[in-house]
Amino acid sequence: MFLQTLITGLSIGGIYALMAVGYSLVFSVLNFSNFAHGAVIMLGAYVGLALATKFSLGLGLVIAGSVVGAGIIAVLNERLAYSSLRRRKAPSLYLMISAMGCAVFLENMVYATIGSRFYAFPEFFGRQIINLRGSSVSLLDMGAFLFALAAILGLHLFIGRTRTGIAIRAGVSDMTMCSLMGVDLDRLIAIVFLLAGAFAGVAGVFLGIKYLVYPTMGWVTNKAYIAAVIGGLGSLPGALAGGLILGVVETFVSTYVSSVLRDVFSFTLLIAFLVLRPNGLLGRDGEEKV
Repeated sequence: MFLQTLITGLSIGGIYALMAVGYSLVFSVLNFSNFAHGAVIMLGAYVGLALATKFSLGLGLVIAGSVVGAGIIAVLNERLAYSSLRRRKAPSLYLMISAMGCAVFLENMVYATIGSRFYAFPEFFGRQIINLRGSSVSLLDMGAFLFALAAILGLHLFIGRTRTGIAIRAGVSDMTMCSLMGVDLDRLIAIVFLLAGAFAGVAGVFLGIKYLVYPTMGWVTNKAYIAAVIGGLGSLPGALAGGLILGVVETFVSTYVSSVLRDVFSFTLLIAFLVLRPNGLLGRDGEEKV
């Protein structure tokens, strides 16, 4: 029972980590919390659902299509809602307000065009169970956890070992100096949002497979924001650590205490970190945390 609960928690934590990476990427470069990220995850789930049901594609192609679709949506979101504010050097608060407006707009656009029904993905994994030391573990949970680890490791290598990744790290340190060195900031920020959207697409597909697809599913990113704060906003390893910690804590609380108290523990953990360790486990000191 313990091992089964642990792997289920790691699976949920892996999905939280995929979502938290998007928050951390945008925050690290632009120093604001992109609250429209949840809407991008929701739209990525709908893209994946359409590919799975209308075209009967396999899981790999569904994830790939959702990555592309959510990435494009995230870039368009930045171009239409944030770029003009960014060029005018508007305060971070203005960007956050714009992000909240985008989230409400996209959610209501789905209500108006697709409707409020709940949709289910095809059972890609069926009801396949893996037996580990007497515990029954869902293949979906195991697959989601391993895929999240592989995706975040790939991003970490991309950021650390490619010219574009080095440019992103330079932009995190000093955007002005990065621009003076000849880096196209608009292109750089577009790549950051493309990466954040790609991870949103993956998270949306796994959320839809594990639960359901519906217009307000993006609000689950409140948990991803908690994970990003626990790990340290702006830190990719922190996003992974925070997501896994939160997923495991929630699952053990639901199993051994009460599912009703799960969210109470989650937000209590958030408050504790904000009071005792506001930079998170792996976050760096900064002048402003929004």
